[in-house]
Amino acid sequence: MPKVWARRDLVFLGLVLTTCVALSAFEPFPVPHVPHHAPFRHRGRVTATDNSHVRTNLIVKTQTQFLTVELTAGPHRGAVLPVENFLTGKLELDEFYEPGDCVLVEYRLADGKPAHPVARGHYRLRAQGFLTLLFAGLLVLLAGPMGLKALLSFAFTALMLWRVFFPALLRGIHPIPMGLAVVALLTAAIAFSVGGLTRRGLAAFAGSMLGLILTAALAVRFAAIFRLHGAIAPFAETLLYSGYLNLNLTHVFVASVFVGSSGAVMDLAMDIAVAMEEVQLKKPNIGIWEHLRSGLRIGRAVLGTMTTTLLLAYTGSHITMFMFFMSRGLPLDRILNIPMVAAEILNILAGSFGLATVAPFTALMAAALFRRRRASA
Repeated sequence: MPKVWARRDLVFLGLVLTTCVALSAFEPFPVPHVPHHAPFRHRGRVTATDNSHVRTNLIVKTQTQFLTVELTAGPHRGAVLPVENFLTGKLELDEFYEPGDCVLVEYRLADGKPAHPVARGHYRLRAQGFLTLLFAGLLVLLAGPMGLKALLSFAFTALMLWRVFFPALLRGIHPIPMGLAVVALLTAAIAFSVGGLTRRGLAAFAGSMLGLILTAALAVRFAAIFRLHGAIAPFAETLLYSGYLNLNLTHVFVASVFVGSSGAVMDLAMDIAVAMEEVQLKKPNIGIWEHLRSGLRIGRAVLGTMTTTLLLAYTGSHITMFMFFMSRGLPLDRILNIPMVAAEILNILAGSFGLATVAPFTALMAAALFRRRRASA
């Protein structure tokens, strides 16, 4: 049997897969204050629009757009429904429809017929599913069995965040310990799924966790020094007004710093662990200090691009914000002192500290673990 499918690896992958199935079927942390949604949501096609009540002010539209929508999927396919599209004047939230558009329609039943329909945006689920399948196929095609492991890790991460981490925070569980626990589970699942239940996987896991704990400590300390509060995050204030006044948004923000950087930290840790295993395989009698120096040289080579990855990732998601500040002619010191910008600086620098230290942490753990293998051999 190929090494990637060793028996103990299959057992561990089976455990991860079982956890994914369980998380799909059950909610460990039922979310409080969840509004009751309509029981039916299906695809529909806009056949006609009435824009006579829509008010346009420059590029902003308000009031109500009236639609005629024909359901094209579901048990009531073919039904024609009058749908009201309420426009709030917020471009990031509103959607404006034209005849022929495909939309997601939410509705209830009254006397056995669809009633009270609401348009929930352009229908994107089919395209999202196609893109997901395309990504999965490409990953398996290029990486083979390792691609299957990566897909399982991807699904496990998504389910852990959606079914465990986010609901747990809404139920008032402290974000920082919960974030560390979730990150530890994700790191273990990913490191041991991709790296196997081997010293390589253990070195990647240990190095990642040491780097992430340092990132969390820095985020806690410097969030206080920067005097940042979690309300600067999108929808944070809306969340408070939705009945979650007990949430500590600052702790949520701190948790987002190390959770957000955990992917890059795990990536670098696995790179170092794999490289050091390869060095040890090619030169079995290498000394521990020479082996450690090799790992540190590898870490220095990739560290520059990894820290730039964080800078580009966080900055790229706020391009329009920086464009707006520049359009107002704000000086650099004024921009850097704005809470939202200071939060992104904390994200980048605290995460970069984790990246900078995960290389020596992983190299040290790998050197010690592989030396133990040589001794036991």
